[in-house]
Amino acid sequence: MSDVGVVMIDTLRSTHLITQLRYCYVTNMHSSLSVISERLEDASAKGLAHAVSRAVRDGALQPGARLPPIRALATHLGLSPTTVSAGWTLLARSGAIRTDGRRGTTIAGLQEPASGRYRRALERQLDFALDLSTGTPDPALLPNLGPALSELTTAGIPGTYLDDPVVPGLLDVLRAQWPYPPDELMVVDGAMDALDLVSRSMLRFGDRVIVEHPGFPPLLDLLESIGAEVVGVPVDSAGLCPEPLAAALTGAGTHTCAVFLQPRAQNPTGASMAGQRARELVPILARAGLPVIEDDSAGAVAAAVPISLGRWIPNQVIHIRSFSKSHGPDLRLAAMSGSGELLREVVHRRQLGQGWSSRLLQRVLLTLLTDPVAVADVDRARDEYTRRRVALVAALAARGVDVVGGDGLNLWVPVNDESAAIVRLARQGVGVTPGTPFDVLPGGGGHLRVTVGLVADGYESLADLLAAAANTSSWASHGR
Repeated sequence: MSDVGVVMIDTLRSTHLITQLRYCYVTNMHSSLSVISERLEDASAKGLAHAVSRAVRDGALQPGARLPPIRALATHLGLSPTTVSAGWTLLARSGAIRTDGRRGTTIAGLQEPASGRYRRALERQLDFALDLSTGTPDPALLPNLGPALSELTTAGIPGTYLDDPVVPGLLDVLRAQWPYPPDELMVVDGAMDALDLVSRSMLRFGDRVIVEHPGFPPLLDLLESIGAEVVGVPVDSAGLCPEPLAAALTGAGTHTCAVFLQPRAQNPTGASMAGQRARELVPILARAGLPVIEDDSAGAVAAAVPISLGRWIPNQVIHIRSFSKSHGPDLRLAAMSGSGELLREVVHRRQLGQGWSSRLLQRVLLTLLTDPVAVADVDRARDEYTRRRVALVAALAARGVDVVGGDGLNLWVPVNDESAAIVRLARQGVGVTPGTPFDVLPGGGGHLRVTVGLVADGYESLADLLAAAANTSSWASHGR
């Protein structure tokens, strides 16, 4: 057979395959339209969500089944596309469906969720002699809980379940320490609890949000889990970059619903927002008029002074301050401020769940924030973390590895080959975090996140290992 004949046969086979795939797609779509239509009892978003749920329970829609496009379903059911989109949002928020870009929307299964950025960042395959991948504070630098616990005799009983969710004395201390006069303050179970409450209260499936690049993997996982469209804006040594932010907010056909940023000791870069940078960001964000969520996760162990855009645009800002790094991750406490309008849905969602954070733990935190010894302990911890960071940055600079001085517990170390650097360090007993899970934009270059806050001494020898790893450029050089 001639080459032309072979080509013709291959073309016919390809055309036939495409025709079959199209036929299967159309058939499956009509089937899905029918099973949903048969179960639709109420022509509303909730009614549509219930119809899909019933179809799943009946077995008419199996996990992985592709749902019809919004417009096709709207036309078939005689509903508006807005109603169908709202129904899809309800289903997505409950975890009943999954959307994957051009692959469309499918019925979610009961299988384990895919490994997210956070899990990939912290996956452990070895026990390291020196594990600098955790991002956690040094236990030796946390304040002593003895005096605070000695004052507690019982867990306490609220007068009613509608008592003020924040211990009054704690509320006064938080207001005095806040970077701007807050309209309302609430206490939650850590910074991620705050981010989860805000995201699930304010955002809907398909909403566009701006985040930092590089960003914090748990936040990125959270936003992607609710179906938000995540857009990265670069961070430099002073914080979020104004010009890329303005471009992301004003691009043709764009509508952004929220901006997430870390004002101090940004994780992973350590950048802290300078006053001048804040004043550059304010007019851009004020024109956009959208909510700005600030995650001050380093809190009292950040060397930079507390700062918030709430000083200039208080009605747009939700400011979160965590006490995990400064007073202990297992306290599971953070404070959050915002205007009454911004926090209304957040408060309502919380009332549907746990209602308040443990007042017992709040009383412990109140003592730690007011006891002079505990306050001095936290001050010393902040100074010690700064000393450790400065020492390792200087040691790396002497070896030709330039790292932004920054702030907080972590260093963002540039490397030639991320995978090779990680393997090389692992072979030498040092654990670090890969930079890729932090990346939002493509082409960020290789990095390692190193928790320098856990390094009390030995900076010269550690710098030798990190510099050698940073310069490793191929798998062939692993063990050299």
